[in-house]
Amino acid sequence: MSRVRTNDSRWDSVAHAKKKNGRRAFDVLIEAQSHWDNMARFRQERERNKRYCYGDQWKDMVEVDGIRVTEEQYLRNQGAIPLKNNMIRRLVNAVIGVYRQQDKEPICTARDRNEQQIGETMSTVLQYNMQLNHMKELYARTMEEFLIGGFVVHRKWYGWRNDKLDCWTDYINPNNFFIDGNMRDFRGWDCTILGEVHDISFKTLCEKFAKSAADCRRLQELYLGSHDRSSFQSFASEFGYADTRHYDFFVCSDNTLCRVIEVWRKESKPRYRCHDYNNGELYKIDVEDYETMVEEVNASRLRRGLDAGMREDEIPLIQAQWFMDTYWYYYFLTPFGDILDDGETPYEHKSHPYVFRAYPFIDGEIHSFVNDIIDQQRYTNRLIVTHDWVSRSSAKGVLLLPEDAVPDGMDISEFADEWARPNGVIVYRAKPGVPIPQQVSSNSTNIGIHELLNLQLKFFEEISGVNGALQGKTGWSGMSAALYSQQTQNATTTLLDLLECFSGFVEDAAYKDVKNIQQYYDSKRVFNIAGNTFDYDPAIINNVEFDLSIAESTSTPSYRAINNDFLMQIWRERQISLQQLLEFGDFPFADALLQSIKSQQEQMEQGQQPEGLPPQLMAEAQQGANMQAVQRAEQILKGRR
Repeated sequence: MSRVRTNDSRWDSVAHAKKKNGRRAFDVLIEAQSHWDNMARFRQERERNKRYCYGDQWKDMVEVDGIRVTEEQYLRNQGAIPLKNNMIRRLVNAVIGVYRQQDKEPICTARDRNEQQIGETMSTVLQYNMQLNHMKELYARTMEEFLIGGFVVHRKWYGWRNDKLDCWTDYINPNNFFIDGNMRDFRGWDCTILGEVHDISFKTLCEKFAKSAADCRRLQELYLGSHDRSSFQSFASEFGYADTRHYDFFVCSDNTLCRVIEVWRKESKPRYRCHDYNNGELYKIDVEDYETMVEEVNASRLRRGLDAGMREDEIPLIQAQWFMDTYWYYYFLTPFGDILDDGETPYEHKSHPYVFRAYPFIDGEIHSFVNDIIDQQRYTNRLIVTHDWVSRSSAKGVLLLPEDAVPDGMDISEFADEWARPNGVIVYRAKPGVPIPQQVSSNSTNIGIHELLNLQLKFFEEISGVNGALQGKTGWSGMSAALYSQQTQNATTTLLDLLECFSGFVEDAAYKDVKNIQQYYDSKRVFNIAGNTFDYDPAIINNVEFDLSIAESTSTPSYRAINNDFLMQIWRERQISLQQLLEFGDFPFADALLQSIKSQQEQMEQGQQPEGLPPQLMAEAQQGANMQAVQRAEQILKGRR
């Protein structure tokens, strides 16, 4: 195998790029910019969807007589009022309500059945981390983003926040994120490059990338001209990139902030895939380590095996196979192509820190829930404006007054005031052939607008799949509860694909949370979630592989009540002890009662007379507990005396 090894850096993409000196980082920037530009249409559609969702629905551009104006301005120029009835927001809130009612959470299951208790511990630790990051609220807002834009991103990282060192989750604005424009896999497995644009203050810049005062001065020099747009053209021309018109990727709109471009890209280098037949382990090593980690180890095993009298073919050796490995490599870059930090991924999951999901992503396209119902919203708004225009333009109580019918000594304004005044009297001398004044009221508004408007409102439910039952509307008189429940279930079925796609996003996010917890939780900890206490031992848990699934949440009151009822039933049948009941049940007094029982046991072991239950504990038990359980506990304790 030594003949297979090569020192040619052309196979190592990072080593080969480093030979380009200053051009290396700028090549990464230009590649990232091309993928950023590919997402320009998505950012425009997302902004339009957001406007329609939050009520700004007359800002689309129209061209009239060669002049481009917004629909709102065009209507005002015509004397109309741009009215709207925001139906999209109500539908979005209804879907978010359906998601919140699911009460689901990630559950860890150990692949080895004998390690199932470890899986329960990891599930508890994962729930703790989700509570730490307020994931219930974060996922609800992320679902809202998913409905509006069809694309959501989270970032999973480990570090300091609010003087606390832990695993954190950040929401990423999709406008600041880009992915591989050539990606077509719905799961994102064929992604080769992605990144994020950061606009941060200079203090934050120094906090993240400065290790000394000299680094602060260097950063100050690097960002001295970062907001000068004209400098980019000349700077890019030096590296052969003349077309850098999209300055929004390089230049921050706020002059007080500094732009940092984070890029994660798949690089390649030759490595060896090793299989150690001594313990069955599979792993990878760099080419540089082949001599020490394979050849020397095999030589040592052969020597010791032959000395022990073993045949050479019976000695377990390390089998190594040369291959081209692809791995994730990160860059933190300035807009001018300076590298602030770079390196191979530091995470044990060997991937980037981002979790993203696009919907539906057919042929790489994103079409959101809101985008599907915008046309219905526009037509509804037009019908409302048309109805208002016709109503204002129709004759409503117009007085037809012949000039000869105006009494002598009274002008038209006085006649009109007297006509409109309650109990008014107008005295005039009737003239032959002159008709009397009469009032005209037109009924021209009944031109079918109401029927069209009702039809559009029905289209909203048909297209979105959110019918009246799902929105909480009451049914008609005599409607059976079974029919109403079936309508709600049918509407949920229509949204099932959207909800399950988001559940896949939650599952992917939980996987990286578990991997980060296994990597960075390096000390023993105690976690208590929903009354269950678990000890986290990194020496045991960190080497266990888990499967993740999305199941019903165990933190809901209904689930805890069912759990308590089951435990009480098997406790009455004396299949579990009182301590097991308190340890696995969810009672408001469980911890204090369990501590008191253990204290009494210690007193009895020492030959002392155990004390009764504390009065405060008895009061808590009377308020929220089953008194029979407490009395039974006292009987057990007395029986042990």
